[in-house]
Amino acid sequence: MRKRYQKGSLKKVKGTWIAQWWEDGHRRNKSLGRVSKMTKAEAQEALAGIIGPVNGRMQIPAGPVNFEDFVNNTYLPFYLRKWKASTASTTTDRIRYHLASELESKKLESFTRDELQDLLDRKAAEGLSFSTVDHLRWDLKQIFELAVNEGRLRKNPAALLFTPRGVAHAKKTRMNREEVKSLFSVLGTLEKLIAMLAILAGMRPGEIFALKWADVHDDYLDVKQRLYRGLIDSPKTHQSERRVALSDGLQLQLSLWRVTSPDWSPDAWVFPSETGKTPLAKDNCWRRKFLPKLQEAGLDWVNFQVMRRTHSSLMRELGVDPKLVADQLGHTLDVNLNVYTETDLGQKREAVNSLEKAIQIS
Repeated sequence: MRKRYQKGSLKKVKGTWIAQWWEDGHRRNKSLGRVSKMTKAEAQEALAGIIGPVNGRMQIPAGPVNFEDFVNNTYLPFYLRKWKASTASTTTDRIRYHLASELESKKLESFTRDELQDLLDRKAAEGLSFSTVDHLRWDLKQIFELAVNEGRLRKNPAALLFTPRGVAHAKKTRMNREEVKSLFSVLGTLEKLIAMLAILAGMRPGEIFALKWADVHDDYLDVKQRLYRGLIDSPKTHQSERRVALSDGLQLQLSLWRVTSPDWSPDAWVFPSETGKTPLAKDNCWRRKFLPKLQEAGLDWVNFQVMRRTHSSLMRELGVDPKLVADQLGHTLDVNLNVYTETDLGQKREAVNSLEKAIQIS
């Protein structure tokens, strides 16, 4: 019978997070911390830190091992100790759905570079996005790299894999100034404030919905956490933990929202759910509040990523220092310029006309 790695479990007992797992044939328990001082995501990370070494001590069989067993018994237990809860969830789902489901019984040592490249080519032909196929390429490289490190393989067959040329790139759209004005004009008070935080302040949706009133200051917001799949987690990256500057109009809107809020004590959510005990769910808010109004205005193609890209692109149009924009958005300069900023055609024409004038072509 195959050995499977275990995830362990969490439960709340009298206000305390309790971790449970199996070790040496016995069920183990450990208190991780008070629920009031430790989020569920933090408790899950602590549990992963306990489970990882236990799974890692599982005896490695002497003979050949198949792909699925290596992923479940060696690869995931090791990297789950490193990944944030959000990374662990998306990566595990992606590997199991796109890789383990096809490669589960195939022996590690039997894989060839061309076979793995063919797999990526098929995934691209199925219509998967560039991002997904590129992540699968990286997953394969990392899995087989660990297999080499574990002495399972002599060399990594995935080392030279590339993302296929024909893979579909998602179209990067952004709003122009008139579309932004139109969007603000059709939204209600709640949605407009959220959209202003996304477009004018450049915040991610998870950062917006995780705000507490203690994070709101006169002219800036403290971004110290984010909401991800219903769980409060740490910010996406080191750069994401930052102070977000607020425009004068946005400061006024937040002040007006505070006055109408049922609870604006420091530990209360800026955008609470109906119970007030949890933050408003992003997907529910978008489906019920945003989408019907955007559809009426012909802006149903807009989403939070478009809003954030609009912030970066419009700031570029205004000639704002790219480093300043990157710091406001909470990522590196190269990501700001290469991923989020879309150059307007008018800017391009102005640039080439300036070049033509500089050369003075007769």
